[in-house]
Amino acid sequence: MQAVIDEGRLKEILKTALIEVFEEKKSLFYELMTEAMEDMALVRAIKEGENTKSVSRAEVFSILEGKA
Repeated sequence: MQAVIDEGRLKEILKTALIEVFEEKKSLFYELMTEAMEDMALVRAIKEGENTKSVSRAEVFSILEGKA
């Protein structure tokens, strides 16, 4: 015999479960949010980089080493 749960009740159960997980595992939530923000920033940087001129590898390392 199958149990039938209406969509509203299922949403409520899932929402409650997620809230409990995030309350108990705040570090997990923090890590997920950090990863998402880093991914968005990387996408933005890539898109901006597509519209700029290319530079040599030596120029990049010169800047990173503080010689520029």
